Amino acid sequence: MTELKPGLLLGGRYRLHEVLGRGSLATVYRATDELLLREVAVKLFRNVGAEPAQIPRQENEVRILAGLSHHALVTLLDAGADLTDPDDRKGYLVMELVRGPDLRVRERQGPLSAAHMALIGHDLADGLSYIHHHGIVHRDIKPANILLVDYNNDDSRVRAKLTDFGVAMLAAKDRLDDTSGTSGTPAYLSPEQALGEPVGTASDVYSLGLVLLEGLTGIVPYPGAPLESALARLLRDPHIPEDLAPAWARVLTAMLSREPDDRPSAREVSLALRQEVITGTGRHRDTSGLRSDTEEARMEAVHRYGILDTPPDGAFDRITALAARLFSVPIAIVSIVDHDRIWFKSHHGTDVEQISRDPGLCASAILQDDPWVITNAPADPRTLTNPLVAGEFGLKFYAGVPLRTQDGYNLGTMCVLDRKAREFSAEDVRSLEDLAAIVMNDLEMRLHSTAASRA
Repeated sequence: MTELKPGLLLGGRYRLHEVLGRGSLATVYRATDELLLREVAVKLFRNVGAEPAQIPRQENEVRILAGLSHHALVTLLDAGADLTDPDDRKGYLVMELVRGPDLRVRERQGPLSAAHMALIGHDLADGLSYIHHHGIVHRDIKPANILLVDYNNDDSRVRAKLTDFGVAMLAAKDRLDDTSGTSGTPAYLSPEQALGEPVGTASDVYSLGLVLLEGLTGIVPYPGAPLESALARLLRDPHIPEDLAPAWARVLTAMLSREPDDRPSAREVSLALRQEVITGTGRHRDTSGLRSDTEEARMEAVHRYGILDTPPDGAFDRITALAARLFSVPIAIVSIVDHDRIWFKSHHGTDVEQISRDPGLCASAILQDDPWVITNAPADPRTLTNPLVAGEFGLKFYAGVPLRTQDGYNLGTMCVLDRKAREFSAEDVRSLEDLAAIVMNDLEMRLHSTAASRA
């Protein structure tokens, strides 16, 4: 396709500027929407009059994008065809303009930190979970189709957006047999794609695993010519470096299983990487991008209540003992989450008074709006790599309710633990919430009493 000169008004509305990217079937331009006076990205397809076989692909992408709305997906704003020249019909898509490089360009600067890859991976897995829920398989997950945007202009929280749904397909049972041949990019194909077999949502999970591994190591797992690259994954598993953090190694090993049924769902990957963002590798290696003004305000609230490192308290000890009896669990705790540790204000069934914040599940529970219940931790993607679960302690059950202040900050939790997997009913959750409310009511009364005495 001959590139169009800057300044062309497409469809009487979109003024084209410079080229942002080129593909085999289309070119993407930065453009101005002269009706709404905003910048957009215009994907202009090759002349469909000359190549009518492209029409189904274009219509497929329009239909798919039109029904999607998610923060990790590039938003479709408009679609149409410029008919100014009847002999040169120009089909196009108008999308949000993502101001940032694609992951392929970013990786040329070297491997990304584990913290950034956890954040990027969580976004992408969340987006895939969304499209999979809507019956769509992307089939072309690769760094060039992942756009990065830094809303805060400080590189502390780069968001990832998935684009290019041109080869996506509906995942309904009667649509899994793809007769169009192998689709996708050779270096990122799943084994079933390489074999030309029907693909499902697990194929996207595998491709995402290759993308994440490349981002962490700076090495393309299956380089080479298309045939060589495609065959390589059928003969050997990708190399996962020994110095990669254990949590990352477990997640990637599962995602890169050769058997589709052995891979986690995109939703499970999203939850696992969210947990990694909260308490795992990302926290150890780069905390600057994970702390926020909200966390600072939360810590101010913790100090306002003056509860850290105070003597044992009989009132709270009775509550934890009651919780242990009520739920038939060996351990019950009233925890306060400090900036680098979890301190146990009251602890029934354990002599431990505090643990590091990183592995503690209470640090995850305070980030929730609702009670956080893990009924079988070794099988739950949110916790299966947690040291308390995978290590000697052998935690299998956790239920925690945030201790929320009147102004909305979570100081810690009222939680119960067990080394056995167990169910936790809705009635149990309400009872645990009642105990947490009693703890917070007591803390509020103490705070007001202290304030009154100082008046």
